[in-house]
Amino acid sequence: MATYLPLPKEVRDLLTDLMGREITLNPSSPFAPSPNEPATIAVFVDDQLQVSAVIVCDLSFSAFAGAAIGLVPPASAEAAIAEQELNDTLSDNLYEVLNIAASLFNVPDHEHVKLHAVRPAKRGGMDINDRFLALTLGRREDWSIDIAGYGHGLLTIILVR
Repeated sequence: MATYLPLPKEVRDLLTDLMGREITLNPSSPFAPSPNEPATIAVFVDDQLQVSAVIVCDLSFSAFAGAAIGLVPPASAEAAIAEQELNDTLSDNLYEVLNIAASLFNVPDHEHVKLHAVRPAKRGGMDINDRFLALTLGRREDWSIDIAGYGHGLLTIILVR
């Protein structure tokens, strides 16, 4: 069975429900983190622990989503962006967003997946294996997402197999 690639409306509705804010989602060019660019990666696995999908978020989306879900003031997200690293609160909050995002993949007649790991954005960028996953071509969606009252960033969903 194949992993389900969520529709833009499904992603927008989930984020709107989680954050209690208006979410604007627009297609963007493929997000390709560079070696020194902080980005978050969430790895989703099937029941045999094989990587099925990843969600990659740039530092801005990581910080703003982590702040918005926890009702943390936008200034904390902006400080994390300036420091090029998520603090523990924003990382923990973003983990919750990405854990709930696993529900986007789990629809009837498709492979069941669960969140396996989240590696938050940090100074110095992603490790080489995560960058390789983030640069995978094929079945993927890339979006620019604006979180009302916070800011915008990039989110990519990539089906690995």
